[in-house]
Amino acid sequence: MSLTLPSPVIQAGAEPFLFRRGRVGCLLIHGFTAAPQEMVRLGAHLANHGYTALGVRLAGHGTTLDDLARTRWPDWLASAQDGLDRLRGLCDRVVVLGLSMGGMLSILLAAETPLTGLVLMSTPTLVPPNRLRPFLRPLSPIYSRIPKGPPDWFDPSVAVERIAYNAYPTRSMAEVIDLIEISRAALPRVHAPALIVHSLNDAFVVPANAETLLAEIGAKDKRLLLVEGSNHLVTLDAARETVFDAARAFVRRVAGPPR
Repeated sequence: MSLTLPSPVIQAGAEPFLFRRGRVGCLLIHGFTAAPQEMVRLGAHLANHGYTALGVRLAGHGTTLDDLARTRWPDWLASAQDGLDRLRGLCDRVVVLGLSMGGMLSILLAAETPLTGLVLMSTPTLVPPNRLRPFLRPLSPIYSRIPKGPPDWFDPSVAVERIAYNAYPTRSMAEVIDLIEISRAALPRVHAPALIVHSLNDAFVVPANAETLLAEIGAKDKRLLLVEGSNHLVTLDAARETVFDAARAFVRRVAGPPR
């Protein structure tokens, strides 16, 4: 007798999105504990300029913290791969744009399959010192979640639309740390043109991560854009329009105009 588990209930506004336009596609991958919502403004911007934009929802996200705690980094990568496969069925060329953990997953996709381009935003490459790291998995049944700190928006008005969990599952934090190391090791195998975007004001993933990313990625065509007036979430905070314009210009340069 097989047991069929119920499908998770997705939070309102946390659904994946698809803006179908031309034959150049943009895959947008959100960050840890968040939802496609943090990428939808960028997706709409690209679509308004004729590019097809698909925002995936990573496994365990946009539902409940318990759902996320049951997932592992290969589950998140599988969600991103599903999105890439779907977009390739619609488009001739694909650029992948990832934010934070979405950037790490983008690196792994690019290391295994040819891509037209890669936009890596606020992407970690350095594991922060943490004495508790060896204990995250053993302690997770007792201390199941880690509260988030206070927000640091430059544009607080976007906080009302933010869809994200209010804590980190302890077990999942161990997966994220593993993913940082795995994605960094894959950087020399990434040869797609790359735009690296980071905020100088990012106190969560400090700008030194972007410098390491730029130095170690295997792409010959690689550029670094440092912005100011934004927190870690460069697709939402006050510098977002600068990021959107730079992403669109990059897509046009590597993939050509919409068609």
